[in-house]
Amino acid sequence: MTAPLIDLPAAPAPTRLWTPKRVLVTRAAAEQPHTAEILRRCEAAGVEDITLLTNDRLTGLRGETERETYARAKTTLAVVVAPPSALKPQPIPPSADWRIDLAKGCPAHCQYCYLAGSLSGPPVTRVYANLDEVLDGVRTHAGLGTVTSGTAERGHEGTTFELSCYTDPLGIEHVTGSLAEAVRRVGAGRYGDGVSLRFTTKFDDVADLLAVDHQRRTRVRFSVNAPELARRFDGGTSPLAGRLTALRSLALAGYRVGLTIAPVMAYPGWREGYADLLDQVGLALDGVPDLDLTTEIITHRFTPASKDVLLGWYPHTKLEMDEDARTQKRSKFGGVKYVYPRQTMAEMRSWFSTELASRLPGAPLLYWT
Repeated sequence: MTAPLIDLPAAPAPTRLWTPKRVLVTRAAAEQPHTAEILRRCEAAGVEDITLLTNDRLTGLRGETERETYARAKTTLAVVVAPPSALKPQPIPPSADWRIDLAKGCPAHCQYCYLAGSLSGPPVTRVYANLDEVLDGVRTHAGLGTVTSGTAERGHEGTTFELSCYTDPLGIEHVTGSLAEAVRRVGAGRYGDGVSLRFTTKFDDVADLLAVDHQRRTRVRFSVNAPELARRFDGGTSPLAGRLTALRSLALAGYRVGLTIAPVMAYPGWREGYADLLDQVGLALDGVPDLDLTTEIITHRFTPASKDVLLGWYPHTKLEMDEDARTQKRSKFGGVKYVYPRQTMAEMRSWFSTELASRLPGAPLLYWT
C-alpha cells in the first residue's frame, strides 16, 4: 500500500494557530522523552511562561468567576502523563474500531462544543507526554474490532484508530508534534500493515503532515458546516476556506480524506446553506487524482448537563437549545439527550443522501447520527 507518486503541494499558510500563554509540566511528564520535543516546540512558538511543577497536580486554573476560569484554562497547555485508564483503547463506533487519545481538551471556542459536560474541571488542554505508551494500543489492538476490522464495507481500512475523540490533534500539533509522530509510525508499519489512523479537525496547519511519509494509512477529516453556521459558532478555529484549502493539499499529497459535516442544524435556509458547503468542497477537490473521500454526518444534539456548561461558557450564544422543540433520546444507562424530531431527521437525511450523491459522487456516507 504505497502513496501515489505526485509532486507534493506547498503547505498552505495557516490561518489560525493556537499558542498557549502558559505551559504547565507535571513532575511525571518532565521525565518522558517526548516532553523535550513539546517544550522545544512551545519555546519556538514564543511561549515564555513554562512551569515545571513539583508534583502531578494542576493548580492555578480556577478564577473568581466561571468566565475567568474558562479563559485561564483555554490559554493553558498542560503536559501530563496519560493514566493507565487512558492507555487501553476503547471502542468508538460508528467512527472507528478503537479510540486512542493523544490529548484531552481543545483550544477552540465552538459554541456547541461536544466536550462540554463530558470532561470534568476547567477546560484545559492536556497533552500526553508518554506517547510511546499511548500509541502502543495500536499494536495491542491491531486485527481486533468490529467497525472496520474484518468488515465487508470498510475492511480495506484495516483496524482503525480514532485520534480526535477528546481533542483536535491538529489544533495543537505545532506545539506538541504528537500527531505527525503517530502518522509517521503507522506509515512506517511500526504496528503492522493492517492498521490506519483517523482524526477530525477544524484547523488548517498541515505543514507537518505534508512532510510525513504516511503511506496512505491516515484519513484526515475536516469538520465543516454550512458557511453561515461556521462563521457564527466555530470560534477560535480556521475559517472554512482555510480548512478546504488544507483538505485539497492533503488529498494531493495522497492522504485519504473526509468530511465530518457537524453539527448539522435544521435552521431556516439549511438546504441552501449545506448545498453551498457541498459545492465549495467540490470546487476545492476538483482535479485531485486518486481521491479517496468519505463523509460522516452528525446532527446537533445536547444534554441538560452540556447545555448548562455551554451557557456558562457562552452566555450570549444564539445556539438553539430548546428542549420543547426536540425529542428526548435515552441511552441504555438512562442518560437524556435532545435530538431533532423524527420527521426533521428523516427530511434532513433524505436531502443529504440525494445531494451528496449528486454534488460529491464517489464520496460514501459512512454514517448518519
